[in-house]
Amino acid sequence: MSLPGVCVVLLLRRGPEGVEVLLGRKHTGLGQGKIVGICGWVDPGEGADEAAVREARREVGVQVEASDLHLAGTVEYHFPTRPAWSQQATVFVCRRWRGDPVESDGMTPRWYVLDAVPYGRMWDDASRWLPGVLRGGTVDARFTFGADLATVVLTAE
Repeated sequence: MSLPGVCVVLLLRRGPEGVEVLLGRKHTGLGQGKIVGICGWVDPGEGADEAAVREARREVGVQVEASDLHLAGTVEYHFPTRPAWSQQATVFVCRRWRGDPVESDGMTPRWYVLDAVPYGRMWDDASRWLPGVLRGGTVDARFTFGADLATVVLTAE
């Protein structure tokens, strides 16, 4: 079974206290209220990189070039009790863009020093793969969420 595709874009910059990542509090839809990376659905016939460029502009108002996206891997999310939520994310890291991030209808962005990423306010899987990606690694993982739709009950990497 092929899962619907999404993209995740992690903007990284050097801040006064070290490397920072742009995350945002999601206002609507799946994950509302959680802290997430820039993300969105990949439309039919569209590449994940094209979706990433579109979502960076739509979600936080910055212009990203596809050539500046660095593929960090994929993460599959399985929700057996809510199959419509299951998806496969293509994760990109980006260190170059134009413009300053701004709030949108979709999210309120904020820069976080890598040692202060609020994993307790994110999806349960984030603490299992995001630290490695933020430090230059890659990810190829599958997470299955329990009946509460919030807790990872099975991990495969």
